[in-house]
Amino acid sequence: MASCAGYRWWLAVVILAVSVPEPAFSNPQTNQVGKLGCSPYNFSDVPDSMSQLNLSFADLRNQLSANKTFATIEHTPVYALAQCRKYLSTADCVTCFDAAVSATRNCSIATGARVIFDGCFLRYEDSYFYNQITDPGTYPVCGKRTAGKQDVLNTTAQQLLYELIAATPKINGFFAAAKLVSGGGGGATAAYAVAQCIETLTESGCQQCLTLTYSNIVSCLPKSAAARAIAAGCFMRYSDKHFFANNQTTNLAPFLRGGGSSRKKKAIIWGVVGGVGIILVLAAIFVLYRQSRNPKAARRGDILRATQLRGPENYRYKDLKSATKNFSKEYKLGEGGFGDVYKGILKNGDVIAVKKLTMTSSRAKADFETEVRLITNVHHRNLIRLLGCSAKGEELLLVYEYMKNASLDRYIYGDKRGILNWKQRVDIILGTARGLAYLHEQFYVCIIHRDIKSSNILLDDDFQPKIADFGLAKLLPESQSHLSTKFAGTLGYTAPEYAIHGHLSEKVDTYSFGIVVLEIISSRKNSDIQVESVTEYLLEQAWKSYENEDYLRLLDETLDPNECKAKEVKRMLEIALVCTQSPPNLRPNMSEVVFMFSSDRPIFQNPPNRPTFITDLENRVLTDT
Repeated sequence: MASCAGYRWWLAVVILAVSVPEPAFSNPQTNQVGKLGCSPYNFSDVPDSMSQLNLSFADLRNQLSANKTFATIEHTPVYALAQCRKYLSTADCVTCFDAAVSATRNCSIATGARVIFDGCFLRYEDSYFYNQITDPGTYPVCGKRTAGKQDVLNTTAQQLLYELIAATPKINGFFAAAKLVSGGGGGATAAYAVAQCIETLTESGCQQCLTLTYSNIVSCLPKSAAARAIAAGCFMRYSDKHFFANNQTTNLAPFLRGGGSSRKKKAIIWGVVGGVGIILVLAAIFVLYRQSRNPKAARRGDILRATQLRGPENYRYKDLKSATKNFSKEYKLGEGGFGDVYKGILKNGDVIAVKKLTMTSSRAKADFETEVRLITNVHHRNLIRLLGCSAKGEELLLVYEYMKNASLDRYIYGDKRGILNWKQRVDIILGTARGLAYLHEQFYVCIIHRDIKSSNILLDDDFQPKIADFGLAKLLPESQSHLSTKFAGTLGYTAPEYAIHGHLSEKVDTYSFGIVVLEIISSRKNSDIQVESVTEYLLEQAWKSYENEDYLRLLDETLDPNECKAKEVKRMLEIALVCTQSPPNLRPNMSEVVFMFSSDRPIFQNPPNRPTFITDLENRVLTDT
């Protein structure tokens, strides 16, 4: 009966789509971006629900036909939304919408669906979703084609995307299409880009969504001439070829800080990027708790079976014990200050990593709760994914995605030293920077990791980095520049203002990142002090190499010298050193660090000075000798 009702509904949809005369159009841009998203749940009252969905599609189509590019409708139990790129004509918009309606038939009688085309977006659900910003379906779609002058396009497109992030949330309708040309004459390179948020978001919600999609789309820039990035609440696209008419471009200057001169001030754009606030995280934790007590609540507003508010899966302790062979030594992957980590193989064949904490103190319980609350709600390709947890008595277990290549420290000064080539090392540095930029500036609130080090950076099958171990993480309220707290972390990676005075800000992670960069370049532990029979810490040696313009002196000797250009090594060294500046206001934000990788701007705006403590250390060594 249900299948017959579903058939009649889809027949009605087809009739709806074909009975209206096909409008004239030039290019409705019906290339599908990403995969169709379907809810795993079906309507309970199929005939009535399908009838309401059919009415919703008809109403949306009527709104779009009335020269609109955004439409919403509510026919209980259906909430539906349609949006077109504003550079499309009305006829093209309606044609794109019709194609999206046809695509959703693959979701059958599901309670929700989402389809994204280059030209339009369609989504429906059985609950309110109009203020949703992101979900696990947030990802980039990189093109396979490379531009003729990819390096120039990289810089040009990134600059244009930065400006779109800043301007679009301030524009009525949350849409902007823009073009930027670098160079001149026959050597000119143009970048075209658009940014759009659904109009039911707030300005801050649009800002947050675009910042997230930006962090995804820039990952395509090194190799792709065109790319898209999608989220539940927004869309971004760039290309080296025009995909909208010249008369459809938006003048961004009035919406950028400093007007037209803002192209020369890219870094300030990130100043407008802010979190929603700690209240939202607390609310999210409350929702997680309520959902864990009421599993049925989790199904509402959920297309891909999870959202940023979905809690971790609860694993049975005996299943994890069996998967790790009773936490045997042969399955042990590593150990740290907050628990041992084991490889696990579930009955269905899935490979996982299980961190085992023994709750011998309130600290262990607090670390457990911190990791569960924080990692459950962060989604980024360079952050480890928490799959679930389990608790039995005093034993607490966290279940993570399994990282085949283990931790970074093994590859730079451990048993696998010499495997990573120069390009892989640069990719690891950049990926780690992107992960930290997300934590600091692109999540709802600023999260300070507090323990960034080589052993807490894991590598996947392709040697891409994922930041792990959030047991020490702290939230920085939006109204505060720093926290005063007792030191916790790893000496050698910790910024002096935090180790000595307990002043904690996101710049503490920036400092630690700089130290990790030096370790990756040199394959030396930051704590090693004997180099060529000279007492010299890694950071001190790095400053000497920079001051003497002997940039290759710091390089790991196992690297192929033909792969490492002095200019590239110098820039990596400069990035590390600017991140370890003191006082902390001299250090860049991590989003600025990400930008440094694709920009040819000087790293240091003024001649740098060694941090005071390095000079003091050198003087003390000289006095002792």
